[in-house]
Order: sequence, then C-alpha cells, then structure tokens
Amino acid sequence: MGILAGKKILVTGVLTDASIAFHIARIAQEQGAEVLLTSFGRALSITNRISARLPQLAPVIELDVTSVEHLDALAEKVRQHVPHLDGVVHSIGFAPEAALGGNFLNTAWEDVATAVHVSAYSLKSLTMATRPLFTQPTGASVVGLTFDAQVAWPKYDWMGVAKAALESTNRYLARDLGKENIRFNLVAAGPIRTMAAKSIPGFDEFEQVWNSKAPLHWDVTDPVPAAQAAVALLSDFFPKTTGEIVHVDGGVHAIGG
Repeated sequence: MGILAGKKILVTGVLTDASIAFHIARIAQEQGAEVLLTSFGRALSITNRISARLPQLAPVIELDVTSVEHLDALAEKVRQHVPHLDGVVHSIGFAPEAALGGNFLNTAWEDVATAVHVSAYSLKSLTMATRPLFTQPTGASVVGLTFDAQVAWPKYDWMGVAKAALESTNRYLARDLGKENIRFNLVAAGPIRTMAAKSIPGFDEFEQVWNSKAPLHWDVTDPVPAAQAAVALLSDFFPKTTGEIVHVDGGVHAIGG
C-alpha cells in the first residue's frame, strides 16, 4: 500500500521521461494511484509513446488549456476512464521566444499575455474544468510546479513574471476553494535539464548559481526530488496545508547573495 493507494490523479505536462511531470506520474503509480495524462497538438503522439515507459500505461487525454472547448469537455473525457479525481498536477508553462533572453523591456503585450495565460491563468482554468470531478467531503489536492519567483533571474524575464502570477493564483485558489476541501500547493524546483529548460536562453547561468549557492548538492539532471515532493502533496500526509510553496532547490532560496 502506497501513500496514493486508490487515488485517481490527472497529470499534465508529460513530454519526455526527463520531465518532472513524468516522474510525478511514475512515482504516483508506484504509490498506488491510477494516473491519467494530458497533452495536445504535435506533442500528443509523443506523450502517448512516453506513457508506455510508465509502470502502467496511462490514458492520454487531449487538452489545450487555452481552449474553452477542450476545458469544457475535460470532465466528461476523464469520466470515460475514472469516476472522479483526487488530485491534479499542473505542469504547464510556455513563453514565446520574445519574452525570454534579456528582452524584457521590449517584449510586446501579445507575447506577455501568452506567457501569463498559458503559465498562470491555466491553473485556474484547469481547476475549474476538473472541479466537478472532486468529491465531497474528500476534496482534492492540486499541485503545480514553479520556479522561485521571489527574485529576478537572468534571462527568465516575462516567464518570471508569469511564475509570480502562478504563485499568486495558487494563493487565491486556496482562499476561494478551501471550503470545498481543495488544497493548492506548488513545488518550486531548482533548475532541471528538461525540454522546457532548453527553451530558456542562458539556462547555464542558472546552473552556475546553484553550483555556487546550494547548501545541498544539486543535480540538474535529477527531477526525482521535486517529483517526490509533488507526490507527497498529492497524498493525505498534508491534509491542512494549502497556499504553500515547497522549495525543492537544494536550499538556494534560503541563502543570501
């Protein structure tokens, strides 16, 4: 019996087996959960292939979090596989190239809007789309992934602003849906060499920061510690924790410059 025994978990953002989301799905299955994945567009076929690398093959539901049609249809698509959900993992983030890489002062609103919509507002959209699947009085746990937005990072630019918006959205959702016993928490992971990281110009600069500041050794190729934290938050081990950000970054957030 694992800590997620019998739970039904929806995991977004599985693209490769190097992603944090993949390892959340893997560990969740190992801890007894039934897992569903989402993907969309050209990534859909990739996610289907990656699903086969999990301990148990997980169904993949098409979901574009910026599509009202997809969001409206999500609950019914989930019900084709499981009767309800106990947890949702938000592992979604995107910023256009113009919103990254040191172009902060010149980025157009259209690019900023895309970053905020996909990376922050989608937490609310995904929650509202899955809310009908949460049972009372059990409620549910919604866990998202962030990158510490307390400071301005080199080259991260408007994605940093979007992550700050994600963190604020997490708190407001915790406030408004706590009465339904829905918990909202984020895992702030240190830099991991994922597909998303490859799209960030100057990612090596993050590695240099962690190599010099982390009290605990940090391995940019190891997504497992962050995934383990997410699985713990999905479990019943944190029944009264919400609106929180758990840092899994080797301790960098706690160390001054």
